[in-house]
Amino acid sequence: MTELTSTQAFWLGHLFHASSRQQPLSKYAEEQGMDLASLLAWEQRLVVQDVPVPPRHRPQRFVAVAVSP
Repeated sequence: MTELTSTQAFWLGHLFHASSRQQPLSKYAEEQGMDLASLLAWEQRLVVQDVPVPPRHRPQRFVAVAVSP
């Protein structure tokens, strides 16, 4: 892999930070005062450039519930 530009490193750092905090990108962007669309666009751009990006945190949307009679 070639060396990252400062811009690539900036966005990759945010993606890693969101992943390490186990936060959805939407919540992370809101907390950091960032534009979610830019964060998502840079995630995709880095993938296209063959830069390994961390996995996104995706919270469970459905939870199993036991129902008693």
